[in-house]
Amino acid sequence: MTKAEIQFIRSLADKRTRDSEGLFIAEGVKLVEEIRASDYHIRRIYTTRTDIVGAEVERVERKDMERISELKSASDTLAVVEKPRHRLSLAKIKRELILALDGVQNPGNLGTIIRLADWFGVKDIICSAECADCFNPKVIQATMGAILRVRVHYVGNLAEFLNEAHREGMPIYGTLLDGENIYTKGLTDYGVIVMGNEGRGLTEECRRELSERLLIPPYPADSPTSESLNVAMATGIILAEFRRPR
Repeated sequence: MTKAEIQFIRSLADKRTRDSEGLFIAEGVKLVEEIRASDYHIRRIYTTRTDIVGAEVERVERKDMERISELKSASDTLAVVEKPRHRLSLAKIKRELILALDGVQNPGNLGTIIRLADWFGVKDIICSAECADCFNPKVIQATMGAILRVRVHYVGNLAEFLNEAHREGMPIYGTLLDGENIYTKGLTDYGVIVMGNEGRGLTEECRRELSERLLIPPYPADSPTSESLNVAMATGIILAEFRRPR
């Protein structure tokens, strides 16, 4: 590999470069093969393996993989992939269950939430501008391939989106300490579930747009417990309850 190639691939760890180039990186042979079988377009594959073939494949030395990898232990395969362009249409998703993320900034949490969405059949996630970039290498790894099946959209003003979704007839759910017990409350099979930032929860602007307030109660209810749940953990509990047969 040339020095320029290595520098370019390394530069894709930065969001500004990913945005300007319209590219991201994915590592690991399983993930790369999933991408090859998907609608995503791979620009280039770098690998130390001999069983991966194709016009876009470039065989490299192990030392070069260690230079371009973003993992602690470099994988044997890395792909440079074109970012997809997803069009957000409320008219198409207003009878679906979707997630909205209000400032989820930890890449691991975002990746896990995308993976949970994939598991529970949620096809669209709406992110505020303050959320982590879904094409951050750490997010891509945490999704375990779910990014190929879940459309992630970023909006400039999440509260405005929620307001518009509510006017389209979608219930807007959010978890708050003064909410109703999620295990006893009647839930719809469509709507927007809003999850907040790891530290501060939901912004006041988004709270004002909620039509339904939920609570994941601790057990037992009157015992000392942790202050809050991890946002990805809470998302998993909530999605499981929404998908429970009723």
